Amino acid sequence: MSNLTDREEKNLKYNRIYAIFPLGKNDMIDNATQFGAAIASARKALGLTQRELALAINSGERFIVDLEAGKPTAQLGKALAAAKAVGLRLTAAGISQA
Repeated sequence: MSNLTDREEKNLKYNRIYAIFPLGKNDMIDNATQFGAAIASARKALGLTQRELALAINSGERFIVDLEAGKPTAQLGKALAAAKAVGLRLTAAGISQA
């Protein structure tokens, strides 16, 4: 059973995909600060607070604050969960899939 409120579940069910790769013309996210900014932007577009996002991924609010601030030591698994929760789609380029 989910620990989310009805509002949180509704917000996470939006079918929005926020392309973070590439950012602009040929810009790509290449550091934690840019990744955090993309998370914050997508979260705000969904109308979620940092606390709501933290609850959605079973994490603490402090993690979301640090992630959005560009803390380079953020845990990858939690960072990817946050990206997925706000609809960010991450793509690897230049890697052949055999």
